[in-house]
Amino acid sequence: MHLRKAHHGERDTLLDIWLQSVRMSHTFLPEQDIQSLLPVVRHSALVEQELWVLCSESNEPIGFLGLSGTHVEALFIAPQWRGRGGGRMLVDHARQLKGALTVDVNEQNTQSVGFF
Repeated sequence: MHLRKAHHGERDTLLDIWLQSVRMSHTFLPEQDIQSLLPVVRHSALVEQELWVLCSESNEPIGFLGLSGTHVEALFIAPQWRGRGGGRMLVDHARQLKGALTVDVNEQNTQSVGFF
């Protein structure tokens, strides 16, 4: 796995990773809520954040981290790639770039609470 900055034309790929990850990890959200968040993520979050992409050995995007200054706004890994150290790679990279980071985690997302 390796990291790189996001490319402008891959917003749909990152949105698909977001959707897969949210459906797996945010089980407390009904599908209607997830669908209502899609336009916000597509047109705001994936445009306004500094995005770093986690790629497989074949250079396929498999996760991403979004930063706003030193605040982690997003960290999403495709479900089949979770638990392999990619999330830690992204966070460690962000720390190297920015120093101390802040993050808000929904307390209902117990996997993320445990990770951070």
